[in-house]
Amino acid sequence: MILDGAVIKEQGQTFAVVVVKSQVLNSSEKDEARNIYSNYFRGMPIILMAQNSSGVPTYYGRHDIVKFLSKIHISQIPWKRYTIN
Repeated sequence: MILDGAVIKEQGQTFAVVVVKSQVLNSSEKDEARNIYSNYFRGMPIILMAQNSSGVPTYYGRHDIVKFLSKIHISQIPWKRYTIN
């Protein structure tokens, strides 16, 4: 499996942001997706991110982290492609 995401260390907190499709955030699958990704980013809060057709991001996860992410530009996130077996 290949996924796009980022591991961010900010203010003493390390968390992972994982790119998902918009329909994941708009369904009951979002909590299941966070649980699945937590197996790959152990011990880190998982934030899901989807973009609309205009490229505007929506985040889902821990409220304090979502609030932080909503205040920065998406280009400031250190995106990386992960290959997971």
